[in-house]
Amino acid sequence: MATGEGDDPYLWLEDLDGVEAAGWVRERNAETAAALTGGERFAALRAEIRQVLDADDRIPDPGWRGDGFYYNFWRDAAHPRGLWRRTTLDQYRRPEPEWDVLLDVDALAADESENWVWSAVTVLRPGYQRCLVSLSRGGADAVVVREFDLGRRAFVEDGFTLPEAKSDVCWIDADHIYVATDFGPGSLTTSGYARIVKRWRRGTPLAEAEVVYEGRVDDVGVGASHDSTPGFERDFVGRSLDFYRSESYLLTEAGERIRIAVPEDAGWDVHREWLVIRLRSPWQVGGVTHPAGALLAARFDAFLAGERDLTVLFRPDGHTALSYHVWTRNHLILATLADVRSRLEVLTPGEPEWRREPLAGVPADDHSRIVDTDPDNDDAYLLASEGFRQPATLRLGQVGGGVETLKREPAFFDAEGLAVRQFFATSADGTRVPYFVVGNQDSPAGPTLLTGYGGYEISQLPHYSGVIGRGWLARGGTYVVANIRGGGEYGPEWHRAAMRQNRPRAYEDFAAVAADLVARGITTPAQLGIEGGSNGGLLTGVMLTRYPALFGAVVARVPVLDMRRYHRLLAGASWMAEYGDPDRAGDWAYLREYSPYHNIRGGPAYPPVLLVTSTRDDRVHPGHARKMAARLREHGQDVSYYENVEGGHGAAANNEQHAFIWALVLDFLWRKLAEPLDARIPRQPSAADAGERALTVEAP
Repeated sequence: MATGEGDDPYLWLEDLDGVEAAGWVRERNAETAAALTGGERFAALRAEIRQVLDADDRIPDPGWRGDGFYYNFWRDAAHPRGLWRRTTLDQYRRPEPEWDVLLDVDALAADESENWVWSAVTVLRPGYQRCLVSLSRGGADAVVVREFDLGRRAFVEDGFTLPEAKSDVCWIDADHIYVATDFGPGSLTTSGYARIVKRWRRGTPLAEAEVVYEGRVDDVGVGASHDSTPGFERDFVGRSLDFYRSESYLLTEAGERIRIAVPEDAGWDVHREWLVIRLRSPWQVGGVTHPAGALLAARFDAFLAGERDLTVLFRPDGHTALSYHVWTRNHLILATLADVRSRLEVLTPGEPEWRREPLAGVPADDHSRIVDTDPDNDDAYLLASEGFRQPATLRLGQVGGGVETLKREPAFFDAEGLAVRQFFATSADGTRVPYFVVGNQDSPAGPTLLTGYGGYEISQLPHYSGVIGRGWLARGGTYVVANIRGGGEYGPEWHRAAMRQNRPRAYEDFAAVAADLVARGITTPAQLGIEGGSNGGLLTGVMLTRYPALFGAVVARVPVLDMRRYHRLLAGASWMAEYGDPDRAGDWAYLREYSPYHNIRGGPAYPPVLLVTSTRDDRVHPGHARKMAARLREHGQDVSYYENVEGGHGAAANNEQHAFIWALVLDFLWRKLAEPLDARIPRQPSAADAGERALTVEAP
C-alpha cells in the first residue's frame, strides 16, 4: 500500500496541460469510447436523455429579482449555451409564454470566439437596470464578470469588468460594488479564493479600489455584502475560517466593524429588524443551552447591543431536522425533514410567541421546496412539488391567501407499476440508516443502481429525474437513494457523526444499505451498481477498495480520491474541516486507512469501474481520477476512464455533453449488471509504463 507523496509514480498526471498527461487522457478516452459508445443502444439512450434535457414542455425554472418579472435561464437544442430571459406573470401562466431575451450566450460566444458558459448574475436593487453577469470558460468555477444594461440588452462599455478568477461581487449602489477577487500576488488564500475584499467606485482602476477587509492566508476566503432593504440598509464583511466556521461583522458608515457575536460555526441571516441564527453545535447563552440544529431569532439591533433575548423557532428531535428557512416580506417559511420527508410551515413574528401554521398548497405525499420569494416586496412564494414517480408541479402562493398552479412538468417515463418504498438499514454501530427504493416491488432481484453522498451536511432528497427514469427505471432497473451519515438529513449531528476521523461511519452506512438490499431480495451483489459524484465519488471509490465484494460495478464522477494530496490541489485546502489535514500525522493516520488511491491492491479482481472527470474542473482536480485509473490499470483491474475537455465540476458544459455523460454512466452500469457476459475493455497492466513514467518525472 502506498503511504505518501514520495512513492507516488503518477504525480505527472496532475499536470493539466502536460503533453504526456494529455496524451494519456486521449488514449484512455479513445479506449472507453470504442468499448462503450459505439453501438446503436448507446446512441438511442443518449438521444432519449437529450430529449429529456431539451424538452420544450419542461418547466422553465423561474426566479424573482424584485422587479415583478419572472427570470429564467434556458437551454435547448437550438440554444445549447442558453438564453437569459424574462417575462411577466400573465405571460408565464400561458403554455407558451412570450419571452424577452436579455442575453443570448450562443450568439455572444460566436461573436467573441469564446467558449462561454453561463454562471450567475446579480441585479442592482433598487432600479433593476444594471446587473453583473458571470461567465466561465468551459464551465469552470473561475469566471469573467461584466456589467450588463438590462434596458439596452447590452454590456456596459467601460463598466465594471473583472478578468477570469474565482470572484465574489455585490452591488452597493449604482456606482459602487464590493469585489473579492485575485488582485495579484498575495491576494489569495491557500484554498484559491480571495483574501481581500474592496469597495470599487465606478470609473476608477481596480487597483485603486478601497480595501474594506482582509483575511488570513490560511482562511478559506473573505466576502462583503450590502443589504439594500429600504429603511434597513446595512453592510457586512467577514471571513470563512474553514468550511464551517466564520467571523462576521456589521460595517458602519465610519468604517467600524462590529462583531456579530454568534458561534463561529453557526449560520445567520438578517431580515429587516430580525436576526435568525442556525446552530451547528450546542450554544449556552443566558443560562440556556440550545441544541445543535436549533433555529433562533432575536431583534438585530438589540442583539448587537448585547441583549440575548432569543426565541426558539425550531428545535430538532430524533426524527426531524431543519432543512432551510426563507423569508417573505412579513413571514418566515421553515422547511423541515421528518425521516427525510419534507414539511413546510409559516412562522409570523409576534409577541411573546411567533405564530405558526402549515404552508398552504403543499401536497401531502410529494417532496416540496420553496423555489423563490420576494422578501423586499410581498408575501408571495413559488412552490415546487415532486417525487421519484411524480413530475414537478409549480405553484404560486400568498401567505394567508390563495394558491394557483402555474406549470406541470410532463412525464418523461412510464411510472405505472413502479413503487416508492423507504427502508432502514442497520449500520455497523447499530445506527438506523434510511434509504428510498424506486422500482417494481414484484420483480425478482435485478439490476439496481444505488447512489449516495454523505458529506458537508448535504441531504439527498426525493426528486423526479427524467434521465434516471428513461435511462434506468424504464429498462426495468431499480433505483436507490441512501441517506447516510455525513449528510444533513437529520441535522448537524448526523453530519458530524461522519466528519474527519469518523468518516468511515458514512462508508459503513452505505455498505449496510447495500447488504440490506440483498437481504430483502431486491438485488444481488453481482447486480448492484453504485454511482456518486465529487464527495460521492470519494464514497464510491472507498466502496471499490474496501467493500468490493458487495458490488457488481462502480461509477465515480469528478471524484476526490487521493486523500494524501487533495489539500494541495485547487480548492482542496478548503475541505480540511470535513476530512482532516493530511500534513498532520494524526490525521493522515486515519485518512490513509480509507484513501482510495492508497488502498488499491492486487489479487482478487475489483468490480469494473468507470471514472468520469473534466479537464476544466477547477474545484476537484482531474488528477484524482487520472491517477486512480492509472493505478487500477497497473494492478490489472477493469477500469474505464473518460475525461471531458470542458464542463467544470459538473463534467459537462451543455445538454449535449450531459446526455453523453449520463448515457455513458447508465449504459456502462447496465452492461456490467444486466449483461455479465458482455465484452469489456481488456485489462491492460502497465507496470512497465508506470516505471518508465516515474523515472521520467524524477529526472533533474
